[in-house]
Amino acid sequence: MFVLDSRLQQDTLVLGSFPLCQVLLSRDANYPWFILVPQRAEVSEVFDLDAEDQQQLWNETSYLAKALAAAFGADKMNVATLGNVVGQLHMHVIVRYRDDTAWPAPVWGRCEARAYTDEQVEGIRQRLRAVLDARFEEA
Repeated sequence: MFVLDSRLQQDTLVLGSFPLCQVLLSRDANYPWFILVPQRAEVSEVFDLDAEDQQQLWNETSYLAKALAAAFGADKMNVATLGNVVGQLHMHVIVRYRDDTAWPAPVWGRCEARAYTDEQVEGIRQRLRAVLDARFEEA
């Protein structure tokens, strides 16, 4: 049975889901930072997924990254899976700007996280509604 890692529960907001992945928003308002988590039990690496789920993960990641790039006017999209702290497989999809606080370095540990306001979260939800199709089910 799939259960979201407690650290991801603490550090993110659940926005909705695709057929395979939950779509999360990092609680760090410094960057539009999204996380996809395959809804499969005890998966820590991409190769732990079967071939169909591997392809679905990549399809959902690419679809979300392209939609976010358009919705947020990104200068660059960062897509990564590390899992050094949180062992559960998760894919980071981060909108980057040349003038963001970490550019051009990776976002991890560059500055203190800023909390979103309720209005900012609603604004993100509205942007997603405008660019995502029926593959996305809002939470």
